[in-house]
Amino acid sequence: MELEGGIVEAIGSTPLIRLSRLFKDQPFEVYGKMEWMNPGGSAKDRPALFMLREAIRRGEVTRDSVIVESSSGNLAISLAQLCCYMGLRFICVVDPRTTRQHLQIIRSLRGEIDLVSEPDEATGEFLPARIRRVAELVSGIPNAYWTNQYGSLDNAKAHRETTMREIGEQLGEIDYLFCGVSSCGTIRGCMEEIRSCGWATQIVAVDAQGSSIFGGAKGPRNFPGLGAGITPSLHRHDVADRVIYVSGRDCVEGCRALVREEAVLAGASSGGVVSAIRRMSEFIRPGAVCAAILPDRGERYLNTVYNDEWVRKEVGYTPSN
Repeated sequence: MELEGGIVEAIGSTPLIRLSRLFKDQPFEVYGKMEWMNPGGSAKDRPALFMLREAIRRGEVTRDSVIVESSSGNLAISLAQLCCYMGLRFICVVDPRTTRQHLQIIRSLRGEIDLVSEPDEATGEFLPARIRRVAELVSGIPNAYWTNQYGSLDNAKAHRETTMREIGEQLGEIDYLFCGVSSCGTIRGCMEEIRSCGWATQIVAVDAQGSSIFGGAKGPRNFPGLGAGITPSLHRHDVADRVIYVSGRDCVEGCRALVREEAVLAGASSGGVVSAIRRMSEFIRPGAVCAAILPDRGERYLNTVYNDEWVRKEVGYTPSN
């Protein structure tokens, strides 16, 4: 069994565009990596492909396998798409924070939804409860295979060998990389490639307020896919040079600024990355070249980020645009 051809060929090689209007008053350049232009709509297409392809190569996934994963939404879409292409059954364990749009897309791609409705009692977080449910499914379903985005080195490898190399090929040695964090696959892979090249790039992790990835105080988070209630196995102490925490409001304002200035309809994490660059702008040296990874599409957030009523109720402020 091979994972080649067809929709697979469209994964990666996403555009890198200069955000010249959004940062027109700044003495540095910012380039956005348009990861939402992957066929599955997010940066998660890359690790989904690498994790499945490597598992097939190792003989861990066969035509009889049932793929199981825990996801807040985007990786589930990517895996559902590839499993649909290969004719494999796919089960995704989600929690109530996964958006309705994400769930509809997963089902449309023939993925199955397994909803964990209650958080882990000990931590109050959904992620440990989801992982526990994955273990139950894997132990109870013949030929079940967990891709394990939180611990698989293939997750990071995907971004080292594709995402960061594509950025380097287009921009050369960059001065700053801004990257949202959750499983830490993207930032770890990019960090490893940057360090192997000997670049002096400053890596800025964009994390959600309430996330405990870098030891911060746990608290509620408005959007899935940014931050985590536990420290993932892929995290390393040297994965970032600096961490910037963003709020739900920061994510909304950043997303809407992207639309207003650049006509880019992106997801919540992208808005957080934009807000982080704005907050750090006075510390970025003139002439610097910055790369910002914009992870997913905004259509999946039409009922949240781009819904004024939802923002007023859940985030607590009235958007100006």
